[in-house]
Amino acid sequence: MSRSILTLPAFAKVNLSLRVLGKRPDGYHEVDTILQTISLHDTITFTVTETPEIVLSCHDRSLPTGVDNLVYRAAESLRAQFAPGKGARIRLEKRIPAQAGLGGGSADAAVTLIGLAYLWQISAKVQQLLEIASTLGADVPFFFFGGAARGTGIGHDLTPLSDAPDQFLLVIKPNANISTSAAYKSLKARSLTTVEAKTILSSSERGDISDRFDSKGSKNDFEPVVFELAPDIERAKGALMRAGAAVASLAGSGSAVFGIFDNRDAQERAIQMIEVQTGWRVFLCRTVGRSTYRSAMSAAGEIFALLVGR
Repeated sequence: MSRSILTLPAFAKVNLSLRVLGKRPDGYHEVDTILQTISLHDTITFTVTETPEIVLSCHDRSLPTGVDNLVYRAAESLRAQFAPGKGARIRLEKRIPAQAGLGGGSADAAVTLIGLAYLWQISAKVQQLLEIASTLGADVPFFFFGGAARGTGIGHDLTPLSDAPDQFLLVIKPNANISTSAAYKSLKARSLTTVEAKTILSSSERGDISDRFDSKGSKNDFEPVVFELAPDIERAKGALMRAGAAVASLAGSGSAVFGIFDNRDAQERAIQMIEVQTGWRVFLCRTVGRSTYRSAMSAAGEIFALLVGR
């Protein structure tokens, strides 16, 4: 494989549960969440250049390609700390909707750090790369590993969870857009998780992944406020339930929702019967376990192997 060009997927995630425990003195919120990578993904191609600059392009012209894009910021942060004088052209093919709670920007940032660390032959400790990731967003470190994980603190403290057989999902992105900051600002004290609910979450976490796909384990504290801000999102969740989803929930802080189906046949029947409103986008997905995630990222060679502890 050429060490001057590399193409990697950047997988989306859903939060199988998301409990907000309260606001911290530093202004961030304490959370307890279970994250799971899914097959919906962006694709990023990196090409090393002789000129010392980062050039980002994207077929979606509505997206910024400068400092307001996490891919650009990840590349510049990595270069400033470990690779002054290096350069790259980065081509981003977006499929993960923005402002959907699916972690698209965070996934893109993590994959950029992984891909360029490999191409630029950077000698950095795992912790150093994770520190850069943490400055870019609370979810970014999770995408260094993929699969299922429990996130605590502000989401940075990750505990890997066991994989299970693939689960089948439908993800709906309604017309509404909800930014993470807007969702947190609207979060009322009544929506915060109780001690009892936190105990239920911890208990459900001890089983395998399939044990977490139930009505108790899939609670998301953002639902009441997000549904109030944008009723279209609540209608999308209702459409998934009417189509036979065993569980349906808001993805992260919104605005996408996802439904989990018992098997592939149930998923395929649902896509035929679901009441899709004008402008909604629907994605057929599967969960992506850690072993599959590792295989997809293996093109990044020893850098990724170092990150995941091989």
